[in-house]
Amino acid sequence: MLTPEKIESLKSQALEWLDGNILTTDFGLQIGLILVAFGIGMIVHKLARPWLQDKINSLKIPYRMAEILRSLTKLILPLVALLALLMASAIIGGLDMDNGFSEAIAKLLMAWIGIRIIVQFIQNTFMRQSAALVIWSIAALSIFGVLDETSSALDSLGMDIGEFRISALSITKGILALFALIYIASILANLADRQINKISSLTPSSRVLLTKISRVFLIVTALLIGVTTAGIDLSLLAVFSGAVGLGIGFGLQKGISNLFSGMLLLLDESIKPGDVIEVPAPDGMGATFGWVNHMGARYTEIVTRDNKSFLVPNEDFITQKVVNWSHGNTLVRIQTSFGVHYDSDPREVKRLAEKAVGKVTERVVDNPPPVCWLIEFGDSSLNFTLRYWIKDAEKGVTNTKGMVMMTLWETFKENGIQIPYPHREVYLHDVTEKPQKKSA
Repeated sequence: MLTPEKIESLKSQALEWLDGNILTTDFGLQIGLILVAFGIGMIVHKLARPWLQDKINSLKIPYRMAEILRSLTKLILPLVALLALLMASAIIGGLDMDNGFSEAIAKLLMAWIGIRIIVQFIQNTFMRQSAALVIWSIAALSIFGVLDETSSALDSLGMDIGEFRISALSITKGILALFALIYIASILANLADRQINKISSLTPSSRVLLTKISRVFLIVTALLIGVTTAGIDLSLLAVFSGAVGLGIGFGLQKGISNLFSGMLLLLDESIKPGDVIEVPAPDGMGATFGWVNHMGARYTEIVTRDNKSFLVPNEDFITQKVVNWSHGNTLVRIQTSFGVHYDSDPREVKRLAEKAVGKVTERVVDNPPPVCWLIEFGDSSLNFTLRYWIKDAEKGVTNTKGMVMMTLWETFKENGIQIPYPHREVYLHDVTEKPQKKSA
């Protein structure tokens, strides 16, 4: 317990330490030099960084390299401050004055610069900043000589669960190890993805399935290694596995459903990268039509003709009706409707339309042959439907319809067949006005 005498003793020790270490001329001089060094660094940083960034932007180098160089321009301030502080510390040391604090600050700056340069290989900005801050904090504790004391203090904040002890130190180590291992697993998964995608003997769906399995395996392995590194005995988790699994099942229900839905799609090859598909909109109005560009763990990316990317959850492909235009046979039948004047010979119209559609583009195949049928006697026209087959729906459907309509127009014009339009006849009748009665 803290007695008045003990409190007074601690107060006296604190005042004595302040008087001997902080409230001294040497320490005040070092604080002044540190402020001057940082002031010089700020001025040089403000003047030099815009100029350096303009030079970097003008260089013809890869984007990632330019991004690294732009990020390194942030080190102008600590670098200039470090150089100024090293010169000031040398001068103070030559005058037989205490320069321990200024040297410690110089070591912190040196550590920060070195760490920031090393972590530039990490592409993710959040991970890069977090890694730099954590490593520098550990280096700072080591420079000031309190790393062991801090570790002991964190280790003392804990409790025993049977033969297992959990503390703030073990939790901190576990969190840091998990972050590092999961990031390394992500890097390895990306490398594995690139290597698997280079194997031309595998089908697109097989490549995507293998990349998914490898990614899940690496991340799960990283989680297990991270938990073990923290000193946690995995056998202790058996007691809580049921409750934890139930909670994760409810919390990640949609995510797990999308993950396994994506695997099912790849196994049965109903949808694979490169397919042309049509997915109904969530509101039931219209549909999303495009190419399957990428199949991820949670969603499938569909790129439309106007270069919009729709991220559709994998579960939707299992629970909803999806039209796959390129599943199995790549032949797709297109239907175009038109009408001609009643004075036209329907048999001649049929012959000309079937002959004309074959001249449109090489995308229209000869077998099955195009067919044209009279389907309706309209109000002002004979209505026909023209059906033909194309072999590459991934190149678009609307453009083929447009070319067919233009060819029909030119063919009918050359052969004197008219395309009708609605007519309305208005009859005007003379009405004899009745004489008005005179009022009395």
